[in-house]
Amino acid sequence: MTPALKPHPGLLGKTRLHRLARASDVPSTTEWLILIGFGVLTAAMSTLIDLHLRIPGHAILKVVFPVAAGLALVPRQGAGSIIGVSALATAIALRMLGFGGSGLGFGALTSLTVIGPTLDWMLRHARSSRAVYIGFVLGGLFTNLAALLVRGTLKGVGLEHAGGRPLSVWLSQAAITYTICGIVAGLLSASVWFGANPPQKQESTP
Repeated sequence: MTPALKPHPGLLGKTRLHRLARASDVPSTTEWLILIGFGVLTAAMSTLIDLHLRIPGHAILKVVFPVAAGLALVPRQGAGSIIGVSALATAIALRMLGFGGSGLGFGALTSLTVIGPTLDWMLRHARSSRAVYIGFVLGGLFTNLAALLVRGTLKGVGLEHAGGRPLSVWLSQAAITYTICGIVAGLLSASVWFGANPPQKQESTP
């Protein structure tokens, strides 16, 4: 058995894709390909999709949502980190090829770096639906605050501009919107891909 990719009981029991998810001890080649593929998808969404929302921090949704989908399909311990490594490698490759643009700045790269290990850590003991939801909310929040810290630091030293506004003004707004967006992204992703246990049939006693 691969210790880092053991089946995650909480995610396996709560995924809405339970008909597709597997519970074998050893991850299959298909599962590895799914994890790597969702990493590529996450990087592509972060780079190429524009949600046209002028809200600082909203891009976290493009990161958490596909990673959560990958965890729903392959509910294993450590799966988030595999998706994250694949996403980061893809993003760096896209940036080197000139496809990064404004959608793949330092904040986005930070989110792609942090999201996988963070979700693995936040969900490590999650067994109930409530714990899974809280894990995703905290994962989205922590990841977005990490991106805010990086972007704020870069703006402070002059490596990024604050859109023509003083840094203090940008930061006072971003501190709120990054927090809200991180929470909403985690909650929305968990709600779409994970739910309560399917109802169990009770055997009647004679």
